[in-house]
Amino acid sequence: MEKISVFEIFKIGIGPSSSHSMGPWNAAKDFLHLLEQKNKELNNIKSIDIELFGSLAKTGKGHGTDKAIMMGLMGYDIEIFKTELLEKNIKDIVSEKKIVLLNKFKVDFDPDQNIHFNFIRKDLKHANTMNFKVYFNNGEQLTSTYYSIGGGFIKREGARYKKSRKAEIPFPIQKAKEILEWCIIENKSLSEISLENELCWRTRKDIMTSLDNIWNVMVESIYLGCISEGELPGGLNVKRRASQISQDLLNGNHSSINEWIDLIKKQNQDMENITNWISCFALAVNEVNASYGKVVTAPTNGAAGVIPAVLMYFFCFKSNNEKKTIRDFLLVAGEIGMLFKKGATISAAAGGCQAEIGVSSAMAAGALAFVSGANTRQVLMAAEIAMEHHLGLSCDPIGGLVQIPCIERNTMGAMKAITAAQLALKSDPKDAIVSLDDVIKTMWETGKDMMSKYKETSEGGLAIQVSVNQPEC
Repeated sequence: MEKISVFEIFKIGIGPSSSHSMGPWNAAKDFLHLLEQKNKELNNIKSIDIELFGSLAKTGKGHGTDKAIMMGLMGYDIEIFKTELLEKNIKDIVSEKKIVLLNKFKVDFDPDQNIHFNFIRKDLKHANTMNFKVYFNNGEQLTSTYYSIGGGFIKREGARYKKSRKAEIPFPIQKAKEILEWCIIENKSLSEISLENELCWRTRKDIMTSLDNIWNVMVESIYLGCISEGELPGGLNVKRRASQISQDLLNGNHSSINEWIDLIKKQNQDMENITNWISCFALAVNEVNASYGKVVTAPTNGAAGVIPAVLMYFFCFKSNNEKKTIRDFLLVAGEIGMLFKKGATISAAAGGCQAEIGVSSAMAAGALAFVSGANTRQVLMAAEIAMEHHLGLSCDPIGGLVQIPCIERNTMGAMKAITAAQLALKSDPKDAIVSLDDVIKTMWETGKDMMSKYKETSEGGLAIQVSVNQPEC
C-alpha cells in the first residue's frame, strides 16, 4: 500500500507547472546526484544532452521546462530558490554557452543544442518523459530516463524504490472507505488520523511548523499577486487582474500583509463582495505562478490557487483564526489529495485538467466541510460532489502556458469547492448514490479515455481555437 505524506501533496516550489517545471527540475538534479552515487567524476563530464518527449516536448517551452532543467542541473533547491535569479542565470548560460553543474563544475552547454524537444516519438510509458545523457571525456556515456508524473513527483526508469512502509503506518489508507472505517473504529477525526500517520516521518513540532510554513507561503503568494501589476510573461499579453480587483474592493490603505488582511476582514459580508474576494485570491496565486513565482503545489502548480483561495475565504470571513483550524484544513485536504494520487492521477498530461483543478477542488471542498463542522461522511461527500462536477475537464492551455484557461479555472474550482461543502453540510450522506471512491475511479477511467490532444499537449480545445503569435512555442 502506497503511503504519501501531506508534505508531498503540498510542496513549496516555483511556477509555472509542477509536472512541466518542478518535475524536470527535480529530475535534472536527481540525475547528477545519481552520477555521484555511481562514483562518476562530474568534473570529467564533457557535455550533457536532454531530450523531452510527449507533453514535455509539445508544451515545454511555454511551461519553462528547459529553464527548470537548467536550474536543476545547477543544483538549486527549488523550495528556497530566489526567483529573481532565474533570468540572470539563463542569460549567463545562453551567452557563455556553459553551465555550472551543481554549482561546482563548468561544462559546455548550449540550450538550443543540448535540450531537444522531440515531437515525433509516440511509444511512451508516460506523457511526460525525459531522457538525460551525459558524455565523459574518456568516451564513456550514461543515460537515464525519467517520468514527471504530476505534482512535482518523478520516477526514474529502472529505479528500485523502497517497498511501502505499511507496517509503520498506524492507519493505512488506499481508499476513501478506509478513511471512514478508521475514523469509526478509532473514534478519531480525519485530521487526527492524518496527523498520526504523519508522525511516522516527523515530530509533532516539525509537522506543525511545516503546516504553518505552507500556509504562510500561500498567504504570501496571494498578497504578492494582489500588489503586482502589468502583464504576465510568455507572449500572450495576459494582463494581471488580481491587483485591480483588490484595489477596487478595499476600503483603506495598507503597507503590509497583516494590514491588508485586516482590511479584508472589515469588508461587508454580502455575497457579491465575498465571491469577488474568492476570485481575487485564486487569480492572485496563479498570476504569481505564471510569472515563475513561489507557490505551493496544491496538489499541482496549475491548480495552486484553489485551496489557498478557499482557505483564505474561511480565514477572512468564517473562522476564529486559530492555527489549529488552518492546520486541520491542510491535513484533511492533503489526505483527500492522496486518495486521488493513489487511485488515479494528479497529472493533467495523464488525466486532463480534471486531475488538477478537479482534484484541488475536491481537496478544498472536503477540508472546508471539515473545518465547518462536517462529520467524516459529509467531508467525503463534499469531495465527491466537487470532483463529480469536474469530470471530463480537458487541459488545453493556449500557447502551452499556464495562463488561459488555467488561471480563471482556479476561480471556478474554488467556487465549486465552497458550493460542494455547503451542499454536503446540508445533506445526509446516507442518501448519496455516488461515493468518493466511485468518482475517483470514474475520473481515472475518463482520463484514460480522453484523447491526447485534450491532455496538456496544446493540440486541441481552446489551444487551437485561438491563434497566438508567441515566440516560445
